[in-house]
This record gives sequence, C-alpha cells and structure tokens, in this order.
Amino acid sequence: MRKIFWLLFLVSFTINAQKDSVRVDLSNPNATLYTHLYFLQSDSYQPKKSAKTILGLPEKEAIKKVVRIKKVLDGKGLYVDFNKVPKNANYKDTVRYSSYGKYTPFPQRMPEISVEKIENKWYYSSETVAKIDSLYNAVFPWYVQKIQDFIPEFGHKKLWAIEYWQLFSVLIFMVLTVLIFFVFRKLTFVILNKIQQKITKTTDITFDQSLKKLARPISLLIAISFLDSVFPSLYFSLEINKWVFLFIDIAKVVFWTYVLINLVHVLMKFYSVFTEKTHNRLDDQLSPILHNFFVGLVIFIGILRLVALFGVDTTTILAGATIGGLAVALASQDTVKNLIGTIMIFLDKPFHIEDWIEAGEVVGTVEKVGFRSTSVRAADTSVYQIPNSKLSEIVINNKGLRLFRRYNTNLGLRYDTPPELIEAFVKGVREIIIAHPETRSDSYNVEFTGFGDSALLVMVNVYFKSLAWGVEQSSKHRLHIAIVKLAKELGVDFAFPSTTVTIEHFPEKQGLNPKYNTDAGRIDTAITKVLEEFNKENPKED
Repeated sequence: MRKIFWLLFLVSFTINAQKDSVRVDLSNPNATLYTHLYFLQSDSYQPKKSAKTILGLPEKEAIKKVVRIKKVLDGKGLYVDFNKVPKNANYKDTVRYSSYGKYTPFPQRMPEISVEKIENKWYYSSETVAKIDSLYNAVFPWYVQKIQDFIPEFGHKKLWAIEYWQLFSVLIFMVLTVLIFFVFRKLTFVILNKIQQKITKTTDITFDQSLKKLARPISLLIAISFLDSVFPSLYFSLEINKWVFLFIDIAKVVFWTYVLINLVHVLMKFYSVFTEKTHNRLDDQLSPILHNFFVGLVIFIGILRLVALFGVDTTTILAGATIGGLAVALASQDTVKNLIGTIMIFLDKPFHIEDWIEAGEVVGTVEKVGFRSTSVRAADTSVYQIPNSKLSEIVINNKGLRLFRRYNTNLGLRYDTPPELIEAFVKGVREIIIAHPETRSDSYNVEFTGFGDSALLVMVNVYFKSLAWGVEQSSKHRLHIAIVKLAKELGVDFAFPSTTVTIEHFPEKQGLNPKYNTDAGRIDTAITKVLEEFNKENPKED
C-alpha cells in the first residue's frame, strides 16, 4: 500500500513539474513573445504571467494590454513564427534602430508592435503599450460588440467550424465591397478628370482613357481597404485570418503597383503635353525613357513588397542586388559609360531630335537618343549608331542650332562683259535677294570681288530663314532660276573654263565676241521684268 502511495505521489509531482516547466522568461525577444502568447492559450491560460511582459503598469491594466495585443495579432492574422524570432539576449536591429535593442515581429504589416530591451530583460515597448488601445479600437470598432449582442442563438450554430452569422456577414461584406468599387470608380474618375482639366486647361479625350485606368485600381484599393478594416470584427480563428489577410496584403501591393504604374502613364502624358509646347525635341525623346525607367522602378519596389510579405528580408535582397550590380558594372563598363553619356546628353542638350549635326566623321539628322546609343541618319538615308559615351566626349557641330542657313557662292561672268552690265547684274541679284521670301533682306552681300582664271567673280552671300535642309534646297533653286533669268534678260553670259585666241586680221570673217547692249533704259526694263515675274512666282508672306 505504501508503495502505491509513493507511486501516485511521484506521478502527481511529475505532472505538476511538467505544468510548471514553462516559466516567465524575458531574457530575449523569443522568450518574451513566447511567454506572452503561451500564457494566453486556452489550455495554459494564466494572464498574470503573460502580463509580466509589460513593464510599469498595474497588473490589471497590464493584463488588459496583453490580451488586446494578442487579439490584434489574431484579428489581423499575424502568426508569430518562433523559428524566426531571435534568441539573442543582446539582439540589436541595426537596420531600423541602429544600436538600439529592439525587435519588431511584423515590420511590414504591424510595425507598431515591438519588444525592447530594458536593463537585462525584454518587454513590450513603450510605443506598443501606448498605441495598443487605438490599434484595438481600429481593428475591433465599438459597434462590433453591439452587433454581437444582437445575434440570436441560431446564428452561433456552426457549419464547417464557422458560425452562421460569420458566413452571412462575409456575404454582406463581399456585396458591399463590390458596391464600393463601382461607386468609387465613377467618383474617382470625375475627381481625376477635374484635376486634369485644371492643370492642363484642356479637355483632351486621350486623357480619359488614362484616367479611367488610374481610377480602377484606386477604387479597388478603397474596396479592399474596407474589407481589411471590417474582416477582423468577424472573429475568425487565427488560421483563417492568417490566409485571408495574406491575400488582402498581396492584393494591396498588386493594386498599389497598378496605381503607381498608371500614375506614371498619366504623369508622362502630362509631360508629353508640356513638351509638345516647346521647341526642344529632345524632351519628347526623354518621355519614353523616363516612362520605362519609372515603370521598372515601380515594378521592382512592388516585387520587394510582395517578397517581404512572405517573410523574406528585403535588405538582404537589396544588398545582394548592390553587390551583383557592382559586379555587373565592372564586367560591363562600356554599358555604364554609355548610360552616363546618355544622362549627360539629356542634361547638356547639345542637340535636339531632327537637328542636323556633324559629330566626327558622321554627318546627318538626329533621329533617336536611346539608353546606349544615338541614331543619326545621313544624307544617303543610311543610319549611324553612335555610342553615347563617345558622343558625349567628341566635338559636335550642331547645324540645327544655327539662327539662319548661310549660303555663299561665286558667279563667274565672261571677261568681255561691259562694266555697265556687271553693275546692272549685281544690282539685279540684290533686288532678287530682297524680294525672296526665304532670305534675310537685311543681311546679304553681292559684290564684284575679283578676277578668276576664266571669269569675273561676283560673290553672292545670303542667309536663308528656314533651318530645314529641304526648304533650303528649294530656296536655292528659286534663287538660282531668278539669277539665270536676270542674266538672260540682260544679255550677260556666264563664263566657263576656256581659252580665247585673238586674230587681229582675218579676211571675210566676223569676230565671235558677243555684241552687248548697254542701253540704260533697256537694262532697267530687264531688271524690272525679272523682279515682277519673281514676285508673282514667290510672293512674300505678310
């Protein structure tokens, strides 16, 4: 009998010892969080021990705080994975708090809840204690308990471990979410359209499509935020909440990414409207480059946010990307140089799109400026791809930045042209230049400048107003035709390389030298006739 008594005593002692094996432990972040949550479980409910994780409050108030912290975590589906919580008593979050001993279990989804080291123990931080009541009220609004009181007994019956009132509430919330989406989509579009019209002072219909695409994800965000705020009030289990809120958080990241991408589209549309009002074509080329850059940046940040939701440390990814980027940069120095060259081109703006430039051996029209190279189309329609690193270093002669196009040539008259006709010809060419609609009438030169090997040289120096190469050639054509007509009317011949042999006496033969008519009246009539015909064919714009 005595043996049986001692056996029962040992069994009872062992069971009690096992129950007491879990003690209050505040030595590190892992132990503190475990102490808090363990002593609030249904099979180990000892709220007084759990309240030890809060410092400086009366026991009753501390119990209220720890219970609310657990309800907030459960309501938001935040499951503490103790395998990832540090057990180091001297843990320091060097990423967020420098040398400060603090640990945040859910930095992305619930940064307000954290534990900190005070002296040699870890407690819930003073910020958490101060904010937990407002967090609890936000997760479980005042009306939640009121609704609970009105639920009949039938509503608490279960189907697949879920109470009827919860299923009914989910259906109502889903319907409300859909209604909120449709209402706010129209309302958001109207607001965005008003903002757009106020900024751009236009009712461009092309903005409507971009604004509709932007309004859709914004209304989706509003709808999913409504679901996020009301779902905890349904008091589902932690397991259900964990998956529901993971889905909601993923949806938020996707919708935010969608919003920002469409916002980039709209902002680039605004930028395009602005650049269309400027003469700088390089700004037009910058628009698609900036668009691609910002869209890529938004997508990259969105991916980081998604990865963080699954518990991956984004700082490690960024550090790896930095090291990897450095390695890639070292391996592709030419690409990096070209990218820097592109930035310098857009900052310095040595040329614009459609400018005619001379860059080393390449002469042509700038068609496109890309990340790596610039496309220049030569006069023979071939295309040169010049690396931007090289283009940013060489001397560029930008013909497109000229105020006017200068044209200089020499007209050769025969040596036997009389002085009167030379003066008349020079006068007539001057009048043609003044009458020409595409030349500057205030800046030109037409002078008899010298004696060539086979001709008397008349220098013609004019400036065309248009910078376009095609317009310049057309203007030259009209100028040349008018000069040829003038020479014909005056009876002036153009010289060409030749040798003249003079024979003083040749029986019964006449000389081949032309007979010039230098009558002043005829000369004036000829010049007037040519100018009248030129003005009819090339009228000047008012």
